[in-house]
Amino acid sequence: MTQDTLTECLECGLLQRNPALPPGGVSECARCGCVLHRDRPDSLNRTLALTIAGFVLFIVANAFPFLSFEMQGQSTQTTLLTGVMDLYQGGNWFIAAVVLFTSALAPGLQLVLLLAVLIPLALGHMPPWLPRLYRWVRTLAPWGMMDVFMLGILVSVVKLSEMATIVPGASLFAFGALILILAAAQAALDPDLVWSRVPLKIDPSRPVRPGDDHLVCDVCELVMHRSDAVRDHRSFGLALNRLPRCPRCADVLHRRKPHTLQRTWALVAAAIAFYLPANLLPIMTMTSLGYVQSDTIFSGVLFLLDYGLWPLALVVFIASVVVPLLKLLILVFLLLSVHWRSHWRPRERTRLYRVLELIGRWSMVDIFVVTILVALVRLGHLASVQAEAGAIFFCAVVVVTMLASMSFDPRLIWDVLEREPHVRNPERSHRLATGVP
Repeated sequence: MTQDTLTECLECGLLQRNPALPPGGVSECARCGCVLHRDRPDSLNRTLALTIAGFVLFIVANAFPFLSFEMQGQSTQTTLLTGVMDLYQGGNWFIAAVVLFTSALAPGLQLVLLLAVLIPLALGHMPPWLPRLYRWVRTLAPWGMMDVFMLGILVSVVKLSEMATIVPGASLFAFGALILILAAAQAALDPDLVWSRVPLKIDPSRPVRPGDDHLVCDVCELVMHRSDAVRDHRSFGLALNRLPRCPRCADVLHRRKPHTLQRTWALVAAAIAFYLPANLLPIMTMTSLGYVQSDTIFSGVLFLLDYGLWPLALVVFIASVVVPLLKLLILVFLLLSVHWRSHWRPRERTRLYRVLELIGRWSMVDIFVVTILVALVRLGHLASVQAEAGAIFFCAVVVVTMLASMSFDPRLIWDVLEREPHVRNPERSHRLATGVP
């Protein structure tokens, strides 16, 4: 497999050589320690087999009931989409749209797009639309939250176990297997293998050298001279189409994410405004045999503690209370450090950014719990669950903080050091000045 001779770290912006990797090898950035590339043996065949299996499991998981709720001779069944429809009919269309996208549409589209990419590659073909489709696969990856949904199922079963009988369906087992299969497919796929098959119209006699005016694609990581970027003047001559685009994947190219500080500050401010009502207002109201109880996020944690399920209570508390607050604090800290042109521990600040990317999605667990309970507990005056205003605010917090972390460009942390190469030790200054270790 051929590979690009140069690569640029998307977390610190260091231009460096792209070494050939042994089977199973890993290359890391010489400056910030970010994993740049991994070699995945037999990537194409393994990923294709896992994706086909995942596609079959996805159909099964959505075609049959995954849980049944039985109480005093009455019962209800729910599929993965029942809660979405009930939320929509109850006027909670925003929560319904987010749950539908993160639990069904994003994983389903990811599987379909992977098949559309991998099958032509396995047959030795390279259709012109393939790079664009694979670009969407990578865009959808952070929004597929089936593993978080499974945690929501576990919490829901615990909440209902004392008042009714919960019977798992065949779809639940298919859903659990699908989570493992999709995770294995994502781990097996080698992006470099896909991009290496895409033909390039770049002059190989003009390699990019340190100090050259160059651009790097945030999607396929192609390093190129600015003059090699494609400028598309079609589609009614819109300004967007006159921006430089990657000659490999057609993504719009920027030296840094556009308006990154302004957009991130705006999203952080919105998330802070949503955070207080999300934690103070009830997220759901449960009615059982005439008894009405409204739960906030924190009272849900206390419910689990009352039943002695402290490990599950700890998980929910961390995911729903600590993680959103921690994300906001980290984002504010990173934004202020960039604004003040801080030189303090850039490597550690970059690691904080990685933490943001890792933990953000798990805050959705409470929203999935509400969705499952609304779908299961539908026995009229005997028992019912209704989503409340707190769930809308909390869902907004999760989505907005994820968008904020995606909007922030961690390379800004290192830009001040590149402008002031005399700062800190001479060895680091030399690496920053040359660009290639």
